[in-house]
Amino acid sequence: MPDLSLEGWLLAGALVALVVALTARWLWHLGRAVHVERCRELFRLQHERFEEQLVKAASATGLPRGLRWLACRITGEAVLVRDTATGGIVALVPVQIDFEPVEGSDMDDVPAAHEPRQATAVFTFHAGTWNTAGRVVFNHTPEQTVGAYPELLRLPDPA
Repeated sequence: MPDLSLEGWLLAGALVALVVALTARWLWHLGRAVHVERCRELFRLQHERFEEQLVKAASATGLPRGLRWLACRITGEAVLVRDTATGGIVALVPVQIDFEPVEGSDMDDVPAAHEPRQATAVFTFHAGTWNTAGRVVFNHTPEQTVGAYPELLRLPDPA
């Protein structure tokens, strides 16, 4: 084995450090991709439960005023985004929501109060499960919601 000078040892050490850093970065990105796919699959497997969860949580908010939440149906695929403010994964889900006017409210005589509404439901992934606080963005598709909120960064769709 030939003798290496100090510069040779430093160069060899720098190359090893570079290889370790690149490998660590690759593994970190791989781990994030696996995490996103796990989130996506968990959402697909349980979406019926999420419809009920959304109606319950949204009903508790009292919004929209004068309307009672009856049902929610997921009408398409979830768009996964990263909330850059929190670093968490968020699912934006197209939904159709059915309401009925609360008796005695000012919505009683509004014909549109009985019509289904299109919206985007917001779900967050935390501690291995999907949750919702009942947040809904009315009159927006998931794509429009991503465009309207700059802190949301769309995650790549699976290949």
